[in-house]
Amino acid sequence: MLALAAHLPFNRDCLGAAFVPAKHGPPPAEPGGWWLLVRDQQLLVIPEGESFRLPTGPLPAPLAGRVAEPLCLGTLAGTPCWAAALPAEAPVPPGYHLETLVPMRGTRLPDDLLSLGGMAMQALWWAATSRYCPRCGAPTERIPGEWGRRCPACRYEHYPHLHPAVIVLVKDGDRVLLTRKREWAPGRYSLVAGFVDNGECLEGAARREVKEEVGVDVGELQYVGSQNWPFPSQLMVGFVATYAGGEVVIDHEELEDARWFPCDALPPGPSRHSIARFILDRYARR
Repeated sequence: MLALAAHLPFNRDCLGAAFVPAKHGPPPAEPGGWWLLVRDQQLLVIPEGESFRLPTGPLPAPLAGRVAEPLCLGTLAGTPCWAAALPAEAPVPPGYHLETLVPMRGTRLPDDLLSLGGMAMQALWWAATSRYCPRCGAPTERIPGEWGRRCPACRYEHYPHLHPAVIVLVKDGDRVLLTRKREWAPGRYSLVAGFVDNGECLEGAARREVKEEVGVDVGELQYVGSQNWPFPSQLMVGFVATYAGGEVVIDHEELEDARWFPCDALPPGPSRHSIARFILDRYARR
């Protein structure tokens, strides 16, 4: 059961052995293959029936000279995958379409394109935010065969930053405690979630976030899976927690509402793309 979470979209395992990361070998000398062109969390795709496909071959001609130097993510079934940021002023070529990568905005992309697009967003975010050494301020350069960057001045090396966060289903018999934020779609509820603090273990973060956001205590914690969440670079670590006592007290700086729901009458929830949905579907009614 736990292994199923590895195949959620945005997890590289979703692509299976067909995808080989670029860090395992030098990139091709000339860009060409699959193109992951990202603008504001949108992916440039070609509509094909009710689905979409990636541009392939050389960079689409209307975009030549309009995108920065592309990054090679790796190969998919032996074909190189290149990621590049699409500037706001660059035209969308005829026959192409920008489709959101964000599940909460109703993405229509299949899971393989979501996973590739998520990796592209993370890689481009890292490239854009690691151009200068955090220790001495000099321009950095890519470490050959790695995702990391090195400062040629002071030799400091740093690597892509992943921000761990916990996401917790609080359960008490045949009811579960769910929360909602003001910006969510009307009626939508999900799980308690938050970032891991400096010095915390995952279990400690799960207990603290539940206590801070909804005021209750939890006992036993069961790890149920994890998901890469590239908005921009989170790792969501999922737990099911047993309610141990306390009244619901809502942190209104974080939440609009929190309440208990019967397991057989759950409100509208997160999309199927998220680990929150994975946890609700598999553990709420157990």
